[in-house]
Amino acid sequence: MVNLSVKPELTERQKKILKAIVEEYVETTEPVGSKTLTQFEHLNVSSATIRNEMAYLEELGLIYKPHTSSGRVPTEEGYRVYVCHLLQELKQSPQKSFPVIDEIFRRNAFSKEQAIKEAMALVTKLTNYTTIVLGVSSYNTRIKRLQFVPIEGRQGVILLVTDKGYVESQKITVPPAIRISDVERVISILNTLLYDTLISEIDDVLREKLQNIEICDLLSSYEKLVGLMVRSFAEMVKDKFFLAGQTNILNQPEFQDIEKIKVLVKAIENQEILRAVDVNKQGISVKIGDDNEVLAMKDCTVISVPYEYGENERGAIAVVGPTRMEYQKVIPLLEYIAKLIKAMV
Repeated sequence: MVNLSVKPELTERQKKILKAIVEEYVETTEPVGSKTLTQFEHLNVSSATIRNEMAYLEELGLIYKPHTSSGRVPTEEGYRVYVCHLLQELKQSPQKSFPVIDEIFRRNAFSKEQAIKEAMALVTKLTNYTTIVLGVSSYNTRIKRLQFVPIEGRQGVILLVTDKGYVESQKITVPPAIRISDVERVISILNTLLYDTLISEIDDVLREKLQNIEICDLLSSYEKLVGLMVRSFAEMVKDKFFLAGQTNILNQPEFQDIEKIKVLVKAIENQEILRAVDVNKQGISVKIGDDNEVLAMKDCTVISVPYEYGENERGAIAVVGPTRMEYQKVIPLLEYIAKLIKAMV
């Protein structure tokens, strides 16, 4: 993860050269040579000077020279240093406005969830990267009431009401060997046993309660049914998420290797990709390459910005792309959307 407190000291010229190398490589995917950089008006130095500065940046491990080219390519550390300086520049600059994003939030003034989804779907179109909306986790909420509502035949719905007033529901099909009246009885028992229990502690609380011989005897004939209920609770309180542009990242030049594609597709299908998104971190999070704990995402960057639903309730919006990402485009977009989310009633 990008650490703003640890970075090499660079002169202003070296910062500009690193910035130019990163942004040129992001745009062209071609190694950047000194001759190319002399064409950048804001550098205004000779080719020899640029070569000397590039040699120093290479010595610091911020850029490297591919075997087949005389140009240079940013390293992961180079991207990290670039992002550090970029974030500092953005803090000191007036925040950009994005009228098209404003319009989405105006149009969905009474539906925060829909506004967020539409905004992130637009970010997918604007950047051609994968976007994620990770909703509030229910794991930090407490159970206030459980109820089973029969629907038709052997189908029914389990309702879970939390201390925050949310109502979660999970449709289940009752196995033929189990009577509907048994389901209602078990729900009634669990309603008492799990009252005011943190959802994250359901398994532990049940395990502890079952040490009580009386309760154990009471539920012993309902072992399969209790297992079904616990699985239903786990399904009900999963993090809510929205994913857009899942295959966009596969179109990037970095992912033309068939083995890389297989691994990354599996990570997307198994929702491992969600593990890279920071919900609890304060402020923007930029995970570049090896910063990502998910092995399949070692060639990716994940930029996350948390947002608030209310007191102690958080979600996050994120963009997933190659390490060769348009950071200067993505970061302001995400921060702007997070600001609009916070402003919604």
